[in-house]
Amino acid sequence: MTKTKVLLANPRGFCAGVDRAIDIVNQALKKFGPPIYVRHEVVHNKTVVEELKSKGVIFVDELREVPESSHVIFSAHGVSEKVEKEAAEFNLLSFDATCPLVTKVHSEVQRHVRAGRDIILIGHEGHPEVEGTLGRHNPVDSNSKIYLVQDEAEAKLLSVSQPENLAYVTQTTLSLDDTVAIVKILYDQFPKILKPKSDDICYATQNRQDAVKQLALESEFIVVIGSRNSSNSNRLKELAEKCGVSSILIDGAEELDFKSLSKYQSIGITAGASAPESIVQSVVQAISVEFNTVAQELGENKEDIYFRLPPELR
Repeated sequence: MTKTKVLLANPRGFCAGVDRAIDIVNQALKKFGPPIYVRHEVVHNKTVVEELKSKGVIFVDELREVPESSHVIFSAHGVSEKVEKEAAEFNLLSFDATCPLVTKVHSEVQRHVRAGRDIILIGHEGHPEVEGTLGRHNPVDSNSKIYLVQDEAEAKLLSVSQPENLAYVTQTTLSLDDTVAIVKILYDQFPKILKPKSDDICYATQNRQDAVKQLALESEFIVVIGSRNSSNSNRLKELAEKCGVSSILIDGAEELDFKSLSKYQSIGITAGASAPESIVQSVVQAISVEFNTVAQELGENKEDIYFRLPPELR
């Protein structure tokens, strides 16, 4: 009987933006003590959120739920200008844990508004990052309009008011392959559309997708560790399946179905950008013990990006 091979993708798990966001919350707890309030989940991961709750973090949907003069943190996904103004109006001491790569997209939107351009945002309706980016479009003395496009069908049907004065930006956690298809349609319809100065798809999203493509070449089944509401984790699962490999998205080892896994001679493991390495290792341990094997690292993690904390929390 052939021993089951277990392969571990590189890079995987936490990215610099997630590391920074969690650091901001932990440093705020250390400096000011609980409770610390966070608007929405600081990152989309069940384990991270539950751990922070146990330390005295209170997650809220709206700032009106936060007592006056409290400390509040904006999540890594970013917020609208309206939310920032609300924090000041409610006399809250706020810290911004928005990933700098999301902030870059916000800046692009504001630059296009100042130039009077129409803007197409490629992203998923209802995602906090998309809501925050849409909330950065606040034209005062500008004819700029913003349009959300979620897929190729919507791109084909899109009509804009300024087809000759148009730009696009994207949600950072989308699949590069899906975005490329939408962008091609937009260029066919609006040949003068301006692209971002650099790709909005973040380096971590792209690196993890590239690692999954490699994993798919050597695995019969891929386990993606991440929460159901994590966009980049869902994209990893979708990408594995597009590569012809069955896949599952799980929060932790307790969700593994070893009877199903026993059908495969090679199992790949990866993790979304908001999944802790401790959970990855618990999944690796569970699978390795069940199949009496040792996991092998596939490739190496060459990411060395670091985003600084706000000055008040360093």
